[in-house]
Amino acid sequence: MTTLEPSDKALVPFVSVDHMMKLIHHIGVEQMMTGISDYIESDFKRWELFDKTPRVASHSEKGVIELMPTSDGDVYGFKYVNGHPSNTKDGLQTVTAFGLLADVATGYPVLLTEMTILTALRTAATSALVARLLAPKGAHVMAMIGNGAQSEFQSLAMKAIAGIDEVRLYDIDKAATAKCAANLAGTGLKVVACDTAEEAMLGAQIITTCTADKQYATILTDNMIGSGVHINAIGGDCPGKTELAPAILHRSEIFVEYPEQTRIEGEIQQLDPDHAVTEIWQVLTGQAKGRSDDKQITLFDSVGFAIEDFSALRYVRDQIEETGLFHPLDLLADPDDPRDLFGMLQRAK
Repeated sequence: MTTLEPSDKALVPFVSVDHMMKLIHHIGVEQMMTGISDYIESDFKRWELFDKTPRVASHSEKGVIELMPTSDGDVYGFKYVNGHPSNTKDGLQTVTAFGLLADVATGYPVLLTEMTILTALRTAATSALVARLLAPKGAHVMAMIGNGAQSEFQSLAMKAIAGIDEVRLYDIDKAATAKCAANLAGTGLKVVACDTAEEAMLGAQIITTCTADKQYATILTDNMIGSGVHINAIGGDCPGKTELAPAILHRSEIFVEYPEQTRIEGEIQQLDPDHAVTEIWQVLTGQAKGRSDDKQITLFDSVGFAIEDFSALRYVRDQIEETGLFHPLDLLADPDDPRDLFGMLQRAK
């Protein structure tokens, strides 16, 4: 029996969950989110180069499965991701993901990686990047409403990138709050566990909402929001799933990633289709204003966009070249004669 060893052209770097965790610990959680944030900022500043399309979604009663593609003309990237809120009842993650980068010139993949953990990092990195732009000057306290899998990442990214030093936690599930508080112990953050959302918001200049239920919900009511705060709304991310009372939206200056997607999936699905919003890339390039005064309510209606995943994938590809934290995966057929794929198959018999 002939053993055919894969050629270099057949091998694609694959970053497993184990490799990803080792990479994060090698770099540092906060440092890695800061690095990803820098890549996101860089890519948003060249926004007009990218292919842009709302993600391709397949919805069911249980959740959603999505593909998120984009390209800057030289590199193509996509992420596969799901969102199934009831999974945790069965001991499963609400969100799982993997992603790929490919060379546009040849179509050959150049990276395959887990993205369940990486998505958590890039989501938090994006939130903190935007908070750095939009939060009131001197903001140092965040209310974290919803203490699930994303809460620690959000808290540490806000510390590293946006400068917060206190996080006030609330979740309807006290065990989730206890989990988050324990995980954040020793990180340099002052952590306060709260019994109500209102208590969590006392003294907070940044309010992050991140709940999982797939429904129109009112996590924040209008009377809970005073002037001069930044709201980081990241839980609403598909049709029929929101967290904020519509009255809050009407009082806020709203910032989004990609309006064509956010109007379908974000908080602004509750508003008229022509309601004015500002795109974050325009703020980063100086084409639009961010916060204009201390009393303004700014709202980042974040649903996640493919360019953020592209940036995170680029970052990981650059880091593994130095660390070697990947496995060469025999993913691509590479016959001696590219026209003789069948001959390659026969020789492996």
